[in-house]
Amino acid sequence: MEILGWMVFGLVIGVIAKLIMPGRDPGGFFVTMFLGILGAVLGGWLGRALGIYAPGEPAGFIVATLGAILLLTIYRFATRRGPLTH
Repeated sequence: MEILGWMVFGLVIGVIAKLIMPGRDPGGFFVTMFLGILGAVLGGWLGRALGIYAPGEPAGFIVATLGAILLLTIYRFATRRGPLTH
């Protein structure tokens, strides 16, 4: 049940990250959702591992959102078509 909760939380985080960073993503909705889930998990794990916050604190929402934004940014740079990717 906890995994399902992280997936729903990640979906919400992915949508928020997409709203903060508008624009076209090469993968569409499902990639944004996956990056949100991954960002929520990684951001949540990193925040708790560093002792920034405890589980259930509102700071986790912010750290998870920042993690999703970071992953979305990395994804956009990695999939950008430029002169070197032809």
